[in-house]
Amino acid sequence: MENPKKVVVAYSGGLDTSIIIPWLKERYGCEVIAMAANLGQDDELDGLEEKAIATGASACFIEDLREEFVEEYIFPCIKAGAIYEGQYLLGTSMARPLIARRQVEIAEREGADAVAHGCTGKGNDQVRFELTYKALNPKLKVIAPWRLWDIRSREDAISYAEERKIPITATRDKIYSHDENLWHRSSEGGLLEDPWNAPPKDLFRLTVDPEDAPDTPVEVVLEFEKGVPVGVDGKRLPPVELVAKLNKIGGAHGVGRIDMVENRVVGMKSRGIYETPGGTIIFRAHQELESLILTGALLHQKATIAPKYADLVYSGAWFTPLRESLDAFVEHTQERICGEVRLKLYKGNCTVTGRRSPASLYREDYATFGKEDVYDQKDAQGFINIYGLPLKVKAMIDIDGAGKSGYRRPDYSRFKRD
Repeated sequence: MENPKKVVVAYSGGLDTSIIIPWLKERYGCEVIAMAANLGQDDELDGLEEKAIATGASACFIEDLREEFVEEYIFPCIKAGAIYEGQYLLGTSMARPLIARRQVEIAEREGADAVAHGCTGKGNDQVRFELTYKALNPKLKVIAPWRLWDIRSREDAISYAEERKIPITATRDKIYSHDENLWHRSSEGGLLEDPWNAPPKDLFRLTVDPEDAPDTPVEVVLEFEKGVPVGVDGKRLPPVELVAKLNKIGGAHGVGRIDMVENRVVGMKSRGIYETPGGTIIFRAHQELESLILTGALLHQKATIAPKYADLVYSGAWFTPLRESLDAFVEHTQERICGEVRLKLYKGNCTVTGRRSPASLYREDYATFGKEDVYDQKDAQGFINIYGLPLKVKAMIDIDGAGKSGYRRPDYSRFKRD
């Protein structure tokens, strides 16, 4: 690859991206522009611009993408019911396409000929970033230092930073890799690489230990419109504020912790610790509201596409025709998803205690076992006869041919007469 002249690097100020800026300048002699995304990671952004400039960047753009993150990435995943391998609520997966998209936009605006990221050659994020680059501007050169340099571990990266007096927060004792945004916090690496090791108590930041959570439960009521949460406890809130509020409430009661071994895009397994307090509450409430409103056939069909949608997001295939087409189906299913869900939070548990909606298909007078006009219990006999006809025909053929049904038959010889 011809040496780049100007590179826009996705910058977080963490260990990996902190050493990338000087490495790019040393290797290519190019101009480096840092781009950091504000996705709600709070104090991680403090002093970020100054640090980027001090380590060699010609400029550092800190982009506030919180509102776009919630409305255009988080909410579509909620509506789709996207949860990877039954547990992971895709906090990092959703964020990467948005960051990469803004990175490409800045590269185009600043006249850069290359983009760079700090993802390792073993992880998922390299796929997510680079698929986005290819979808939006395949003419940009892509530089992935972890696939090029001699640094092979986080210990090596720490040594590199120390030699060049680059300020970092990672240490050899606490060598975890963290990713935090408005939706979640993930932790991996270090002693977590042995799946038998329990995560240390001080690893968690968004949630209290369920054992230390209040002894008194709290109830929270979520209001939805068209599949999107719009209010908490009777108060309507803008999207970013709503998620932040639920994070605080859920985190205080230890809700949203996940410890899982997952299958990475590149083929290996990894162990991750995730904290998603507000997301857990929203996802559970949305799921419950759908069960009240969608027809059985639609609910079951939607459940078949949810894992596929999650796979696409997890693997970085956000900007693809398939994901957009699935969105079209999902959006249609969400037109009537409105109402309220009440949940009880207690020592890590999130339990639905009530749900109501003007679009509900549940009617007490229809579901009752009493006498009513909608359903005559005598009709069930004809339904069962038709529904069970294939079983009846097979059994009759078996009996005519072999003298018995092909399925299990009781052995009456074990029973003695008195």
